[in-house]
Amino acid sequence: MTTNTDVQLIEIPKICDSRGNLSVIEGDTLPFVSKRVYYLYDVPSGSERGGHAHKEQQELLIAVSGSFDVVLKDGSFEKIITLNKPNIGLLIPTGIWRELENFSSGSVCLVLASDEFDEEDYIRDYRSFKLFKH
Repeated sequence: MTTNTDVQLIEIPKICDSRGNLSVIEGDTLPFVSKRVYYLYDVPSGSERGGHAHKEQQELLIAVSGSFDVVLKDGSFEKIITLNKPNIGLLIPTGIWRELENFSSGSVCLVLASDEFDEEDYIRDYRSFKLFKH
């Protein structure tokens, strides 16, 4: 079973230029082939996103603008990681509960997912998640 120790911060290659920086995700940057990309934006102050885990899907979360906190729960322990750099991604493996909160004004969360949307892959109730983990 996965735990919070399996969650990783991944440095995304950054090309610095006086005209602006460029970060690239390709090749073996990710341990999976991205089959879905989506992003969260215009999140109202005080709102939370996430509140689920995946049975099979892995995700990479990136704060491409602004910042937000990711609360990670593995069924036993909790940790909070703040994302605030567009060249740092948070790799969340299967079986980790996540909640996104404390979005700064104008923040954008980009998500690269290992699979297309499948409602059956979601665990949306924390009690069900705890049962899934044990």
